Amino acid sequence: MRKKLFELYPEPIPTFDLILPAVRDWLDAYRGSLNDFLSNEDDWLLVNRDLNGRARLILPERIKESEQRKLWDSLASNLMQRLGKHAYPQNDEILFETNREQALQGATSYLVDGFTNVWIVDRLATEANWARIAPETESVPRIVFFSIKGGVGRSTALAATAWSLAQEGKRVLVLDLDLESPGLSSALLPPERQPMYGITDWLVEDLVDNGDVVFESMVATSNLSHDGEIHVVPAHGADHGEYIAKLGRVWMPKLRADGTREAWSSRLHRLLRHLEDRIQPDVVLIDSRSGIDEIASACITELGAKLILLFSLEGEQTWNGYRMLFEQWQSAGVAQQIRERLQVVGAIVPELDRVGYLAGLREHSYEIFVDTLYDEIAPIKKGEVGPGPDGAWQVGDLSEGWSFDEADDTAPHHPWGVNWHRSFAGLRSLRGRLAAIDAQEVDSVFGALIQGVSNAVDWRETS
Repeated sequence: MRKKLFELYPEPIPTFDLILPAVRDWLDAYRGSLNDFLSNEDDWLLVNRDLNGRARLILPERIKESEQRKLWDSLASNLMQRLGKHAYPQNDEILFETNREQALQGATSYLVDGFTNVWIVDRLATEANWARIAPETESVPRIVFFSIKGGVGRSTALAATAWSLAQEGKRVLVLDLDLESPGLSSALLPPERQPMYGITDWLVEDLVDNGDVVFESMVATSNLSHDGEIHVVPAHGADHGEYIAKLGRVWMPKLRADGTREAWSSRLHRLLRHLEDRIQPDVVLIDSRSGIDEIASACITELGAKLILLFSLEGEQTWNGYRMLFEQWQSAGVAQQIRERLQVVGAIVPELDRVGYLAGLREHSYEIFVDTLYDEIAPIKKGEVGPGPDGAWQVGDLSEGWSFDEADDTAPHHPWGVNWHRSFAGLRSLRGRLAAIDAQEVDSVFGALIQGVSNAVDWRETS
C-alpha cells in the first residue's frame, strides 16, 4: 500500500512532481469533512496550479462570507503547509469565483477520482490539453498518424496508405498538420498541382475573418489514383510566402465579437468540418507533428479521431515518451475515453530478423499498456475486439474491463509492422514510386498497416 506522502516527507514537498500526490494525501486525510462541505450539487472545489507551479483553492463566492469560511481557511492552511515553495502565501490561499465555468476559463481540468465535485486545474503556458478527450466523430472516420520521435517514416506510411485506400475506390482527405516540418504534400502532389494556400494560411486569415478567401484554394487532388480520389490539404501553399511569420500566429486564439475566445484547436476543428462538408470523404488521414506538443495534443485528443496510430521504434526514447503520455491520461482519469482508439505501429522494421524485432516491440509495448491502460482483469479472448479473421471488426463484452494477452495479434499493443525498404525511403521519391508501382509491392512494405486502417474504415461504413 502506498505510504502517505507526509510520512515520506515530514517537511514540505521539495519539487513540482510532488504537488498532486500531496494534494491527494490532503484530500484523503480530510475526506469526511470535504464530503460534508461539498454535499450540495452546487458546491465544488478546484485545486488550481498556476503558470508558476503554485497551488491554491478556488471555491464558490458564497463561501466567502459564510459560516464555513473559517473551516476552509483552516483546510487551505493545512494544504499550503504541505506544499512548501509551491504554496500561495497567507491570505491568498483561497480564490472565490461566481461559478465553476468562470473559474476554469478554459484551463485543463479533470475530476479527482473518488470525489464527485473536486477538480484539479492546470494553467498552462500553451493551450495543449491532453486531458480533454473529444468523443469520436459520428460522421467520417478520422485517423491520426503520430510518433513520439521524428524520422520514423510516419508521413511516408500515410502517403502509401492514402494511395492504397484510393486504389480501393475510397475518397481520401489528407491533412498535413506537421506544420513545423511540412512536406507530406510533395509525396502526393507534383509541383504543378500544389494548391495556392495551405492550413497555415487559413489559420492566420481566420483570425481576421478572412478564411473564406483562401478556403477554395487550399485543396488539391492527387493524380496517383485512378479509382478513388486523394484530396490533399498541405501545410502551406505553392508559394509559402512569409511562412515563419505565419507559423508564429497559427496558435493564436480567436477573439469573437461577443468577447469570448476560440482556442486555436477549436478553429482547426472548425476548418476540418468545413473541409469534410465540401469534399465528402470516406476517410480523413491526419499527419500529426511528432512529440508531445500543441499540434499533437489537438490531433490526438480534440479532433474526434477513430484511430490513433502510434509509430514506434524499439528503444527507450520511444517507450519513455509513450509511458509519459499514457500516465497523464491515467492520472487525469480519461484513459478509458481514448485507449480503445490506440494502435501501435512498428516503424521501419529492419530487413534482418524482422520477427525478433517485432517481438521486442510487442513486449515493451505490452509492458506499458499493462502498467497504464489495461485493467487488472483476465485478458479478453482473442478476436473479441479488433479485426477478426474475416477482416470485420468485432466487439466483445467490455463491461468487466479492458485487457489483452501479450500474444493477441488483435490487441492495440501488438504492432502493425511497416517494413523498411530502400525504394520507399524519402517522400519525394515516393511519388514516383506510387505512380508506377503495383499493389503487391506496396503491400509487402505497408501491408499490415494498410489492412488495419482499411478494416477500421470498412467497419465504420458497415456499422
